[in-house]
Order: sequence, then structure tokens, then C-alpha cells
Amino acid sequence: MKRQFVLSAFLLVLASARLDAQPPPERRTVLDGTVVLEDAPEVPPRIEEALNRYQNVRSAGFVDWTADGRGITIGTRFADVVQIHRVEMPGGARRQLTFYDEPASGISRRPGTEEVLFSMDVGGSEFYQLWLLDPATGEARRLTEGSSRNSGAEWSEDGTRLAWTSTRRNGRSNDVWVMSVDDTSSARMAVEAPDGASWSAGTWTRDGSRLVIGQYVSVTDSRLHLLDLATGGLRLLAGGPDDPASWSGIDPEFTPDGDALFVVTDAVDGIQRLGRLDVATGVFEALTADIDWDIEGFAIDGSRRRAAFVVNEDGISRLYLMDPASGRHVPVPFIPTGLIGGLEFSPDGRRLGLTLNTPKTPSDVFVLELGDDPTAAGGLVRWTFSEVGGLDTETFVEPELIRYPTFDSIAGGAREIPVFLYRPVRTGPHPVIVYIHGGPESQFRPSFSSTFQMWVAKLGVAVIAPNARGSSGYGRDYLALDDGRLREDSVRDIGALLDWIATQPDLDPTRVAVYGGSYGGYMVLASLVHHGERLRAGVDYVGISNFVTFLENTEEYRRDLRRPEYGDERDPEMRAFLETISPTSRADEIESALFVVAGANDPRVPVSESEQIAREVRTNGARVWTMTAANEGHGFAKKPNQDLMQQLVVLFLERNLLPTE
Repeated sequence: MKRQFVLSAFLLVLASARLDAQPPPERRTVLDGTVVLEDAPEVPPRIEEALNRYQNVRSAGFVDWTADGRGITIGTRFADVVQIHRVEMPGGARRQLTFYDEPASGISRRPGTEEVLFSMDVGGSEFYQLWLLDPATGEARRLTEGSSRNSGAEWSEDGTRLAWTSTRRNGRSNDVWVMSVDDTSSARMAVEAPDGASWSAGTWTRDGSRLVIGQYVSVTDSRLHLLDLATGGLRLLAGGPDDPASWSGIDPEFTPDGDALFVVTDAVDGIQRLGRLDVATGVFEALTADIDWDIEGFAIDGSRRRAAFVVNEDGISRLYLMDPASGRHVPVPFIPTGLIGGLEFSPDGRRLGLTLNTPKTPSDVFVLELGDDPTAAGGLVRWTFSEVGGLDTETFVEPELIRYPTFDSIAGGAREIPVFLYRPVRTGPHPVIVYIHGGPESQFRPSFSSTFQMWVAKLGVAVIAPNARGSSGYGRDYLALDDGRLREDSVRDIGALLDWIATQPDLDPTRVAVYGGSYGGYMVLASLVHHGERLRAGVDYVGISNFVTFLENTEEYRRDLRRPEYGDERDPEMRAFLETISPTSRADEIESALFVVAGANDPRVPVSESEQIAREVRTNGARVWTMTAANEGHGFAKKPNQDLMQQLVVLFLERNLLPTE
């Protein structure tokens, strides 16, 4: 026993000496004390000047029509964060309606009025409050009580009542609440969710007597219920533990006769298909059996005479118009190739507002003129023209969609991973940045990215964005390939990507970096552990470093929602497994340069995840820069912080990927 104590004490002395040998990080504050940097150098003026135009690109997103249908409401940024603006004509001036220090989100117009509902948090905390703005006076009044998290607001058809999700009861559960908007004291809980569960408000019946309720268990298991508001009776419409499927692809909408709901589900064959769900029988009839890609957006006009939906076709959006009565649908052929969102019909149903984003143009608002037939389209009119910092976007590199073989096989040969590749125009071999999306139940889409274009133009690098297993957009089976104990298979996909890079004559396999945010941050750290000998550097942006501490410290209202994806850390065997695969457990194997970025108010991936990986990696002598913003949460929303981060990332990549003079 004495010998064991002496040995333990000796090891402790060695560890302490190792810690003492590491100088403390150089710490400084910038941007009026809101950002703390450790071991990150000053940004040279040449980098600020070189990136200035790329950092002054704006975008605009369609929100809603005015009550008379003559104008539109949009979200755009003219100062540091996105605010609400009004536009009265195509190309017209953007008149600002809100002037807050925090971004406005969740924006919708109150039916029958010009009042605008929006949500807003403080410092990225995601404890959103609901506000109602009167554009005539500029006054906004808060509708929620001020301390809970409130989201997913849905108007009754007459605009008198609001249903939304709130953690007001206990801070953990996502209950559904209802209120009369003109009397906030009328707010009452309509559906009490179990601890940690997530329930949400869907569409109201036209007479306001019933409300569709969504129940989210996991990305592959969600359910629909119908709530009788008078009695409180809740009836299951679709889904359940005996037949799990996703029924939350879109907000459901009632058919013209009110007997069914238009919904999107993967219950048929693993593909998110649009169809009708009979409210009485629960029978689902697929309407898009001819389209073997996920439906990702849907809108129907107030008269229920017209509908539109968007298909995610290998990462590209395709717009269709549909006759709700017959289900007949026709693609709109002349929409530019890109991403489409924000669908909303004008009050008279004669026009369709949408947001369009392409690899060469940032998000802007367009209006599709419609013909007499529900599936007939007229011309496409651009309403907003967002500034692009004076850049010639025609010189921007367009991504190529390719597929590379990974380590495992499926019927017919090796499994292939889809990836978007941005190749510089100049002669290679080029250094490479592998950009890994978050989620993991997300998907990289080839949207406009001034950041990617900046990297390509200023650093001369190729950017590769893979949709490794676990990504959405490729069916339910692909989505589940990284769940639980399969977690590191997605990291093996990155290893296979590095193998593929080595076969490309215009790519330099000796100069590769990885960049990722949130779950993508975990992927960065795990890649540095498993493939570090082939990686020069990594940027971990609000990333997970230990699955156990992440699950224990993420906000209570979302903890149970993450366990189906990652595993339940309360189970001893799963806890041991999660510890084994967590980057903090193998931080001594990370030798590549590392830049860790975090928001101090992050409710999803707490800042402690970034602090602990930086501390552990520094202990082992590796180079680590850190940036922590006191006024941000899960991702930076404020322009000064975004600008500084992008400048530091370019400096970091320049030092670690580019040859020295």
C-alpha cells in the first residue's frame, strides 16, 4: 500500500512539473472587453484590408406580406445584427422597423393587421421572448413573462390567439402554451410535456377550436397529435413508439375540406414525402411518390387553392407548384439553381414570396407571379438587391458535387460520400480546408458563402465540404449511420476523404486543415486525434469536446433530445463508451495547431466544452489559440465578433497551411 502511495505521489509530481513547464496563455481583451483572446496574435492591418469587402456582404430574407399584399417584410442587417425592415416595391428602399442590439428572429405578421411578431434573446442565450411590434408607432410590447425560453409561435387564423412552446413551467420541459394576444394574463399551458420532452404548436383549425401538436423524440421519431382546446383532449394522429418515423418535415397544413393535413414524413420508405394525412383514420397518402428526394418546404394560400413545395435534390432546391385539391404538381423550370426558402403566398394568392440564395448571390427576396391555374407560374421578380461589398461575384468559384468512396460497402460496391468541392482557378496543388457541418443531423448545401470565397481567393486553398454519414437529405438509413456506438464511423469517413485528397493531382495532401462548428467542432477534434498526422491544423467553433460533460451541462430543456443521437450518459456502459471516444480523453494525441472559438452564453454546447479542450491540449504542449465572446451564444450573431473571428481564422490558416517565404 505504501509503495502504491509513493508511486502515485511520484506521478503526481511529474504531472505537476509538466503543467508548470507550460507557460500560462497570453490573455487579452478586445472589442470593449467583450472578447477574450488567449495566445491569439494581433491581426495585421493587411488582413483587415484584404478581407474588408468580403466582410461587408449583406443578405435579405423574406418574412411576410403586408396586409394589403402590396409590400413585404424582410429580415436584413444594416448595422451589427439582423433587424426587421419593410419594402414597398421591387428594388424599393429597405425601411427599418426595429432597432435593437440583439437580432430579431421568428418573424411573422399578425393576421388581419400590420402588427409584426418577433422573438429576441440576450447575448445568444436562446431564452427568447416574444414581442409584438406596431409598425405605425414603432412600439413593441413583450408578450411572454421574461425569463423562460419561448419559440415556435403560431397564429390562430383570426389573429386573436397565439400558441407557442415555452419552458415557463419548470425550465426543463417544452410545453405548449396558448394566449389571447390582447390579454397576456390569459396565457395558459395547453399541453404539459414530460420532463425534458419537446412538444410544439402546429397549425390551428380554421374555427380555432383545435390545434395540431408536434412531439419530437429524435430526428427519426416525431409524432403528431390533435388537441381539443375546450376539453384538453389530446389524440394521436401519426407516429408512435411502435412505428417510429419523422412527421416533422414541415409545419402541417389543413387540406381545403379540413378533413386531412398536408404533412411530410419518411414513414413510407425513409424519404421525406409530402402527402395527405386523414385526420379521422390516420391513413397517409403520399403525393410525391414520383420524387425520390426529401421535401423540405411547403406553403398553401389562405383560400387553400394553391400550394407550393421545395425539394432538396442532392443539396439543390427545386420549386414545385401544386393544386391542393388534386395533388397535381409541376416544377417551376426557370428558378436559378440554388437554395429556396421562406415560401409565403400573398393575401390574394396571386403571388409567391420566397428567399433565393445561389453560390454567386447572397440571399435575396424574389416574388413569383402566378397564373390562373394553380400550377401555372409567370415571371420571377427580384425585390431586394443586397450589397456584396463591391465584389465581382461572377469571379466566384462554383462548387462541384462529387462522391468519394469510404471504408465500408453497400450493395453494389463501396459506400460513397457526397461532397461539394470549391477549386481555385489558379494552378495547384492547393492546400485544402475540410469544412464539416454541425448537427450532426444537418447537411452542407452549396449556398452563397463569402467566407469560402475569401479563403479560395485570399489563401489559394480548395474548400471541401462533405456530407458524411449521419447527414440529412439522403434518407433515414443514411441519417442513422452514426448514431450511438457508430459515432466514430463518421470520423472514418473523414479519413477516407483524406485518402481521396491524396489521389487528386491539384490538391496537396500535406497541407490540410479541418474546420467545423458545434457537432462539426467535435468532428474537427476527433479528426485531429485519429488523423492528426495528415492534418496541419483545426478550427473548433463552439464544438463538443466531451460527450458526457456536454450532455450533463447542455440546457435541461434540450438534454433528453440529444440522448437518442449520442447515447444516454446515465447508463454506465454508454458513459464509458462516450468517455472513450471523447477528444478530451485523447487530448495528448492532438499535436496539430488548434484554434478554439466559443460564445460565453452558449446554451447548446456550453463554453466549458471549449475551455476544457484548450486546457488539455495546452497541457501537452500543442499550440492553441482561443477566442471567447461574452455577448454570444451558439455561433456569433454580431458583426464585430464575426469580423474578428474571420480575420483570426485567415491568419491562423495562413500560418499553418501556406508556405513561408
